[in-house]
Parts: sequence; structure tokens; C-alpha cells
Amino acid sequence: MYKVFLNENCIILSEKPEEGAKNVLYHYTSQIDEAVHYLSTNQNVRVNLYSEDLEELWFDFKNHFKIIEAAGGIVKNSKNEFLFIHRLGRWDLPKGKIEKGEDPETAAIREIEEECSIHGLVLNRFITTTYHIYYQKTYILKLTHWYDVSYIGEEQPKPQTEEGIEKVEWVKESEYEKLLVNSYPNIHLLFEKFYNQNNN
Repeated sequence: MYKVFLNENCIILSEKPEEGAKNVLYHYTSQIDEAVHYLSTNQNVRVNLYSEDLEELWFDFKNHFKIIEAAGGIVKNSKNEFLFIHRLGRWDLPKGKIEKGEDPETAAIREIEEECSIHGLVLNRFITTTYHIYYQKTYILKLTHWYDVSYIGEEQPKPQTEEGIEKVEWVKESEYEKLLVNSYPNIHLLFEKFYNQNNN
């Protein structure tokens, strides 16, 4: 199953109907356009495109959009605090576009360093890739590769204001869920995967 967000709405790509979603048996790529249009003109909705061949559906879906890839991380320090950034009125995690010739791991560390002005980062493992669609002259599918990252440095983080980041804060593990109320669906999904991996 794949979950692709457009604002607060979600396109699910799966192998069977999903409860609580508008279910569409996939036959044609035009159904992808119809699903995007439905999400862009409604609020709090989910469309489930389903097919017995999920990987073929995912292949068609990805080829339907211009793709941009990014990388970032859930950064944790020795006090078990998470590193959050505040931008465009919401709490987010440090991430950014992968540059030409760069691998996702290198991009994740570079973007965290640039956006938060810290060094001494250790990349532990890959968590997951999240997906969202946005409009910029055309619809773009953004793939963000996320990593579990430890911070072993001593610097106080500072926001990269030229990138529109207003604040950078360490948040206690017991309090991070309060910030997720004013975050993005993909960040909720990311923390679910993070904790599921840690508990297995």
C-alpha cells in the first residue's frame, strides 16, 4: 500500500477496497487525474485506487507526475529530544531537495546541517519514504526519504531564515505529539513508522 497526500487529503494505492475511502478499481491513467481533481476540490477525503497489480499501478502513478526527491531526518539528541523546525505556520522536520549526483543519505545530513546550523550528526538507519503532491505550474510528486539520525554535537541549533524557517527547537519525547497537531499528515505517518521499527 502507498499513501500519497495532497494537503490533508490522501490517495491510497492498494490491492483491494478500503473502508472509509472513495474506492476506484484502476483501469486507466485518466483515473489518476480524476483522483487528484477530487482531492484538490474537497476537504478531508480519501480516494483508494486499487488493482491486483499494485506495482504496475504505482509505476503508472509515478510516471504520471514530475518527480522531485528530497531527504531528511528524525533527529534525536542524548536527552531523547527531537529536532523540529517551524516554517509556513507549521511544525516540520528538517529536509530538502536531493542535489544532482547526491545520494539520499548525504542529502539528509547536508539538509539538516544547513537548515538547523548544527554538525555532529550520525545517520543510523533508513525509516521510510513519504509521498505528497503539490501544484507548481504542473502537479509534482515529491518523494522524501527519511532517516533516523543521532546528534552528538554541542551546538545550539539556529534556523536557516533564508529558507523561511522561523524556529528550530529541541522537543522532549513526551511532548512531541502536541506539535504534530499543527504538522503534516506525512510527519504523523513518519513517526508511526519510526516507533514501529523501534518496537520490533
